[in-house]
Amino acid sequence: MPRPIHFEMSVEDAERAREFYSKVFGWTFHRWGDDKWGDDTMPYYLTTTGPDGEPGINGGLMLRQGGMPAGTTNTMGVESVDKAVDTIKSAGGTIILEKMAVPGMGWVAYATDTEGNQFGVFEMDANAA
Repeated sequence: MPRPIHFEMSVEDAERAREFYSKVFGWTFHRWGDDKWGDDTMPYYLTTTGPDGEPGINGGLMLRQGGMPAGTTNTMGVESVDKAVDTIKSAGGTIILEKMAVPGMGWVAYATDTEGNQFGVFEMDANAA
């Protein structure tokens, strides 16, 4: 059964958000992609919420782009993004970002449910490029 494995928060000011969540919850942030993208237009910060051996999930923090709504998006781990996308569509959901590679990690797609809530599906694949 797919479960939440990651969350993403879209923010207006990454430094301000990182400072807030560090002070309130003690979360830590590590910039991802510096060595792969070398691009400051879409910085992404991996968010560690606690030790791996304890209940909970880690996530990411990214700058809000275009018409992206404020909020948090939960991502579910799935065996196949392609199958998940088909199931989402047949259940009445809408795909808002088609399957794309997260280099060296896997495949992801984003959707909305029948109530307009945004979520993601992620398939682990170290060969994704």
